[in-house]
Amino acid sequence: MWFKMHRHKTNDKNQLTDITSVNKYLKDSVEQSVLNGALKIKTGIYLQSLNFSNANDVQLTGYIWQHYKDSIHDEFKPDHTQIGFILPDQVNSAGDIEPREVYRKRNDNEEVIGWYFEATLRQPFDYSKYPFDRNSVWVRMWPSDFINHVILVPDLEAYNSTDLNVMFGIEKKIVLGIWEPENTFFNYKTQSYDTSFGINDNSRKSIPELHYNFVVKRKLESAFITYLLPLFLVAALLFAALLTVSKNDRILEKMGFNNSTFIGTSSALFFVVMLAHIQLKQQFQGAGIVYVEYFYILMYGMLVICTTNTYLFSISSKKNKNIITWKDNLLPKISYWPFLLGSIIIITFFFY
Repeated sequence: MWFKMHRHKTNDKNQLTDITSVNKYLKDSVEQSVLNGALKIKTGIYLQSLNFSNANDVQLTGYIWQHYKDSIHDEFKPDHTQIGFILPDQVNSAGDIEPREVYRKRNDNEEVIGWYFEATLRQPFDYSKYPFDRNSVWVRMWPSDFINHVILVPDLEAYNSTDLNVMFGIEKKIVLGIWEPENTFFNYKTQSYDTSFGINDNSRKSIPELHYNFVVKRKLESAFITYLLPLFLVAALLFAALLTVSKNDRILEKMGFNNSTFIGTSSALFFVVMLAHIQLKQQFQGAGIVYVEYFYILMYGMLVICTTNTYLFSISSKKNKNIITWKDNLLPKISYWPFLLGSIIIITFFFY
């Protein structure tokens, strides 16, 4: 299940791969009256760097360019303020700068204008399946002109290939740290706004918004070493401590078991688990309970169960016959790993 969770890959059903898919989506999703009177501006993007600054903010740098045709976009002359784009998900952050124009090039009856941008975008990333999580970093783009009906169309011809499962629009040697790239694509999303923005034009609500999506998945090595390996070591140490529980004189002579020693061992292991859990929780503040966090909750339960078992065993006499004292506490010992690993499988099944 872990292998399949890591290898599983999903594609957006509305992924735009060519101009035919773009036209089909617009025809099916936009009112014909709005679509006929809308101005279409081809827009492209190229990302050069990406960094997750916290659980919900991602810092991006790169280029965005747009095509302005002379015959169709007369009102978008380069000296007018309507040209350009808006990144509505951008939040003010130290180091962010306003997009600056870096080039203009005239091709026949159109002018291509390119901007360099640095932006911090706030998005609701899903970490619930950590460390098998995937995040789709999207760049949502609006036209600067808010009055006219303007639809941004992806400049698919600017890339070598935009087929399914083809990575495009990003630096080949981009540094992602604990992430690895999985897919990139354009798509449209229609937002539901409960306002006319004061311009009394409800048709604006039906205009789809262009998104460039960069899907990344987490590298497992670091997460396993940092958060899962210590848990398995704690589980092994707790089992080793449980094996010392006995009332057999020969075993007691070798192991030196007593109830207070076991409780002290459980307390030390509890603090190890708690500190690792706090470190994990600080990484995903406000993200709810993530997948691997249930392992910590399970380990808390195992510490309580084993400590309770040891206490009840220590106060029971050899003459009492029950599931705890049976064959010198054998049943809890042989059920330890099946119960622990079985619980992990059940937890994984629900997330799988």
